[in-house]
Amino acid sequence: MNILYFYLFLLVHPYLAQWWRSFGQAEHKSWEALIPVYNYYVVFKIGAKKPFWSLLLIFPGVHIVMWSVANVSYIRRFGYFSLADTFQGIFFPYIIMHKIAASNDNVLPETNWANSREVSEREWGDHLVLFLTVPVLGHVIALAIAAVTRAKPGKKTKVKEWGDSLLFALVAASIIRTYVFEPFQIPTGSMEKTLLVGDFLFVNKLAYGPKVPVTPFSYPLVHNTVPWVNIKSYAEIEKGEYTRIPGFSSIQPYDVVVFNYPSGDTSVYDPRMPNGLMGHDYHGIVINEALRLYFNSNNYQKNRYDAKQKFEKLLLTRNNQQPDSLKLGRAELGQELNESVNNYTHKKFIENLEQWKNKARKLIAEEKQTYSQNEQTMIEHYGVIYRPVDKRENYIKRCVGVPGDVLEIKSSVLYRNGKPATVFPNQNLKYYAHGLIPDGSELEGMGLERERNDYYAKYNDRNTAVGYYFNVTETELKKLKKKYPKANFERDLTPQYIDQEGYEPTFVDYVNNLSLFPKDPYINNTNTDFCEFQIPEKGQTINIHKDNIAWYRRIITAYEGHTLAEKKDGIYIDGKKTETYTFAMDYYWMMGDNRYNSADSRVWGFVPEDHIVGKASLVWLSKSPYAGFRWNRFFTLIK
Repeated sequence: MNILYFYLFLLVHPYLAQWWRSFGQAEHKSWEALIPVYNYYVVFKIGAKKPFWSLLLIFPGVHIVMWSVANVSYIRRFGYFSLADTFQGIFFPYIIMHKIAASNDNVLPETNWANSREVSEREWGDHLVLFLTVPVLGHVIALAIAAVTRAKPGKKTKVKEWGDSLLFALVAASIIRTYVFEPFQIPTGSMEKTLLVGDFLFVNKLAYGPKVPVTPFSYPLVHNTVPWVNIKSYAEIEKGEYTRIPGFSSIQPYDVVVFNYPSGDTSVYDPRMPNGLMGHDYHGIVINEALRLYFNSNNYQKNRYDAKQKFEKLLLTRNNQQPDSLKLGRAELGQELNESVNNYTHKKFIENLEQWKNKARKLIAEEKQTYSQNEQTMIEHYGVIYRPVDKRENYIKRCVGVPGDVLEIKSSVLYRNGKPATVFPNQNLKYYAHGLIPDGSELEGMGLERERNDYYAKYNDRNTAVGYYFNVTETELKKLKKKYPKANFERDLTPQYIDQEGYEPTFVDYVNNLSLFPKDPYINNTNTDFCEFQIPEKGQTINIHKDNIAWYRRIITAYEGHTLAEKKDGIYIDGKKTETYTFAMDYYWMMGDNRYNSADSRVWGFVPEDHIVGKASLVWLSKSPYAGFRWNRFFTLIK
């Protein structure tokens, strides 16, 4: 149900509940029940004695809770306190509302907490409210306090007291968390050393404008999974369209931004795994599974057999036609035959990539299995789940490109609109160091505190000489060069083969291309070298064709909701052949400051504006998994 329909339902509800008949019994005029919005003000005044609580109905995410509060508090003023009455008041109040309207009962005085009969009547109803507010834990708190404190005559029971307190604490916290700021913890090292694993942040949602929840029917204060019980924290019975309340600014280049993971609409779900997910990059999992299925299939064996029959005859014929001085020996013929067979069978996989990806999707979704490359075993999981935009995993990166920017990466240097992008003080790049390098104890004294094992480590180069690799900032690199002038520091680079004249890509090259955006076998991007491209902006119209459609497939289908078909005679969007496309949203390019240890836009591409959560503003607490509290990082601004 669209969220708009629920607000229309809120307008109709007073008539279904026959408030115009029962208002008179509560010493109000019948006409007051017929005035939209004002009628809820009156109901909260009658029931909860808090008329301004009616304003909370405005907020998606708490509006359903406040609707239930209005109904329960109203029917209780007419003596409906039992467990069954409270349950109806929360979920379907119309039978009781009709009884009230059909009776001549007047509103009752508020509960006399000194009267044991009245307290007993409402006991189980209050238990239900507390349980639905904070299951189990709420009762543990309330009953524990009741056990160690003496009950005061004429005062609310602890169950009622804590039920009310926790309910409205959750309502207030939900509003703040959704529309003002939200706490966030750094789980991975992609932003090291700007942000460290164990940093606790405040994310400012007013900076860019808070998003109205797309799935407001959600358990408060948790993201997409209820802890410990590992079940979804939301239901999709009510959905909203993307709406953003105006903020104080727009995203500026180089802001540190929290956003919903753009490739997280489909996830392989398994509560036994960390965060319930078997890796966030579902599309990467599909490609790896497609490769495994192909190489273990009869098709692969048949392709190899056909290729061997074909190329063996060709090679022998060609070799026999050569002069004796140019003829190949048996070993050389075997090597060339093996290369030809491999090229043929690998080419068949690339040509039928979508077919094998579909088989992989079926295995993952229907048979609920994926292959663990690390463990070399099949893992059974709980299948594939879809997450709406606001319930996808939260990621944090630096926004290095805004709508309309032209980006390119060359030799690990990011270029923005033709100029080198700003390098921030804590941005890491990876270097190999050959020559005279000390042991780790000397490096510790240079400020390279080894909180993470990927800051630096020993390795053996091709000549078996011992060296080190470093993930260091520019400042740290200068210190190392000054201290060890005889060492040779080389930046770790993976150049593009498209820059090498005459180079013929191999199957490994095509597979590597599938691991990085736009995950197309024929587009050669690497972690350190990326083709020049423009970030789409709202309202921009571009020409689309077979050579550039890979960059925009996900935008057109997953983010902007169209159907896309690529046929021999052209590109079809929503069933119509077209040569242009106009973007409906702004897009952004996000990268981690720890450039060699960051799954970012280089992997999953553009981040749509409807995925933006807020601006990372403040580290309010920091606790290292290795060394305890980092007191110097408490209450530091994020730059």
